[in-house]
Amino acid sequence: MHSLAQRVLGDIGQQELPQAGDRVGVAVSGGIDSVALLRLLLELRGELGIVLSVVHFNHKLRGAESDADKEFVTGLAREFNLEFYCDGNDTARHAVDEHCSIETAARELRYGFFHRLLGAGEPQGLKLSSLSPSSGTSELVPFPNISSADVDPRLSDGSVNSLNTICTGHTLDDQAETVLLRIIRGTGLRGLGAIHPRLVVEDEAGETLGEIVRPLLGFRRVELERYLRDLGQSWREDSSNADHKFTRNRIRHGVMPLLEKEFNPSVAENLAELAEIARGEEDYWDNEAAGWMGRTIQWSEPEWANQATDRRIKGLVQIGGPRDEVSPCASGDPDLESRIENAPWPVVNGSVNRMWLLGEPLAVQRRVIKAMGEHVRLPLEFKHVEEILRFAAEEGEPEKEISLPLGWKMVRHPEEMVLLTPDLRQKNDDLAPTGNEYEYDLPVPGSVSVPEVQAAFETRRLPSSSGETASGSQIFLDAAALPGPLRVRNWRPGDRFWPAHTKAPKKIKELLQGRAAEAAERKLWPVILSGDVIVWVRGFLTPAEFQAKAGREAILITERTFSGHLANRGRNIQK
Repeated sequence: MHSLAQRVLGDIGQQELPQAGDRVGVAVSGGIDSVALLRLLLELRGELGIVLSVVHFNHKLRGAESDADKEFVTGLAREFNLEFYCDGNDTARHAVDEHCSIETAARELRYGFFHRLLGAGEPQGLKLSSLSPSSGTSELVPFPNISSADVDPRLSDGSVNSLNTICTGHTLDDQAETVLLRIIRGTGLRGLGAIHPRLVVEDEAGETLGEIVRPLLGFRRVELERYLRDLGQSWREDSSNADHKFTRNRIRHGVMPLLEKEFNPSVAENLAELAEIARGEEDYWDNEAAGWMGRTIQWSEPEWANQATDRRIKGLVQIGGPRDEVSPCASGDPDLESRIENAPWPVVNGSVNRMWLLGEPLAVQRRVIKAMGEHVRLPLEFKHVEEILRFAAEEGEPEKEISLPLGWKMVRHPEEMVLLTPDLRQKNDDLAPTGNEYEYDLPVPGSVSVPEVQAAFETRRLPSSSGETASGSQIFLDAAALPGPLRVRNWRPGDRFWPAHTKAPKKIKELLQGRAAEAAERKLWPVILSGDVIVWVRGFLTPAEFQAKAGREAILITERTFSGHLANRGRNIQK
């Protein structure tokens, strides 16, 4: 047995990834990592007691090269007499249709295929296991529903799936790159957990269908390449892995080698260890948050929603009226019950004791607020959590409130903080229209098309600025002042912006009220963020702190409007 195979066997035995008796599909793209995984599991299948097959998804991104990858993997399956599961899809078209990046589209389609291999039905998500205590190895990964037009629900040979585990070839290098990428883009403890060794796949009813596991997360890519060379096993090189327009490739071929050479030769191992520590910490806090629900954090149905439901108002009849006729005073809107049932969030209010909250350590305070938001599917960024905690600590007038995304509000009472659900009894302009929100990464240099506002945003670097701030559709930003990567999205309720030459920041909602635009257009109004900070809003001056400075590097952003169909809508186009 090869020495690497012995080490992998020990790792698998320790983590039970996979387990004896599993029917394992090995996800093979044709590259070093996945081919090495297949050869290692072939060498170990007797020891492990598993049944192997080969799984391949053709993303159809590189034309003949992608087809050649498929033929290579087909040959491997044939050579080792293994059952072969194969599917494919137009990933570029899926990215356009779903307004997402190529990388995201590829992952959605590939993991959707894995999901169907593990059980019937469309992919609904990968969830934390409910069958055993969490050990820091499970990951929550939501999947969009993929229609039958995207992927044929049958396997390539028309057979019924027979797998309960899929192994992917993620390595320690992949883990380190992912951690570093998330640090650069901004993340919390959950994001630092990066690639998880085990994903538990459940159906919509919560029944466990199988697992996706990563047995090679503790091993470097160079070890796998050496192993294949020792075996005389060939592999396929993906030409896109050398394309520096992709951020991960710049991290892989530029940043990581520099860090290893100039700072710490063990940086990859250290980053991978950080991910493992973060997963354990996050599991602890998840368990704590689960204990807060219903005990520390109280949930109640708002009175207006209570009165609207049939079970509450049944029997409130008019004297002399038809049997079971509902009193018109019970609800002024006959469609209210339908709106409550179809709301994209639970229609409940949450409350927490204010003195208890402020008396806890800051880490607990943040987790409580974050947990309240997650319970009602309210996306609270770090800035929202901090604003809520500052608001809670203020000794001001009681019954004061602040606005949060999606029309939610936080109300400060003397003894408690109450998270108020949006009032669905009336039209509320603060409610961002679900399904009309958009958000795209804005690469520098590069461009992104935003079909929702019929515009494209292009960026380039100016090594030495003359100090311009704006010129028509162009914006000049001070590169050194930007706190993080750029993104373009529509404004959200609660967003604030401080235009140059004004006394104080204002809600973007208030700024837009003076614009000559239809309500639908205002809801889609574009803003540009750097990290979590809004640095530009269409039609308003850039904040002074982010304006370009003479003699310093600047980022030039040009907004170009277009009409008609755009072939690359929603795709990042990096130069």
